[in-house]
Amino acid sequence: MKALAWLCRSAALSCAVLALHTLPGTTGPAGAAEEVPFITTPDRVALAMLEIANVDASDTLIDLGSGDGRIVILAAKRFGARGLGVEIVPDLVRQSVLNAQRAGVESRVEFREQDLFKADLSQATVITMYLLPEVNLELRPSLLGLQAGTRIVSHDWDMGEWRPDRTVTIPVSEKAVGMDKFSRVHLWVVPAQIHGLWCGQGRARGAALRVTQDFQRFSARLGGVAEIEGFDGRIDAAVLHAGSQGEIQMQQRGDRLLMIRSEGRYAALDGVAFARTTAGGCERKP
Repeated sequence: MKALAWLCRSAALSCAVLALHTLPGTTGPAGAAEEVPFITTPDRVALAMLEIANVDASDTLIDLGSGDGRIVILAAKRFGARGLGVEIVPDLVRQSVLNAQRAGVESRVEFREQDLFKADLSQATVITMYLLPEVNLELRPSLLGLQAGTRIVSHDWDMGEWRPDRTVTIPVSEKAVGMDKFSRVHLWVVPAQIHGLWCGQGRARGAALRVTQDFQRFSARLGGVAEIEGFDGRIDAAVLHAGSQGEIQMQQRGDRLLMIRSEGRYAALDGVAFARTTAGGCERKP
């Protein structure tokens, strides 16, 4: 099963239903020896993947398992982005280079023969992929560690408990995999990592903000500030929105959380900054 997943690491390409196929020369559930097929991403789905991420000329896109290079090439040709395709099959890498030359975008794209798990993703503003669910889950910790605001787009497969920020469905009458004649495109925006204890600064010294994060959702409990409750909210890249009426807006700036809007019962926190700490508590006012 693990070898099968390795063979299926191709973003512009993916295996058909894994459970119904085995490695070449082995016997599948039906008793027949079958090769694991690779399926290209339909052009309309590739376009939808780039559109849902709002790709433009300022972006650097990395396609994990780039297959014949179509997503990277389309991002460069249609939207002016720079792109990198990571693909483990040498013939597909060579084909991608030729395809980029024919499309006239070879100066904006690059293709590497590489295991996608060894790729440096740190420069990406957008990552696209068409991988199997277990591969997505293996990649998930690395993706969550990317810069807040990085957009992740997956064709068909999700990432378990990390729910997409948005999903669109595209009719694909010619789809060769499964019985459904449509594809799903999922978008995630990498949230800032805010889990932990944050201590109030300046006039808020002594306040302790303890944050529990669940992907792009969070709960914050506030101590040391009279008559102000904790709050729950959502993380949009590095901006936090919270409060039952949206009274709170915070922004992560490195190891600081800054209240950029706090209204109503939270008005006393307006403009307050909190600093991340690894200590067991926050220093109280003298």
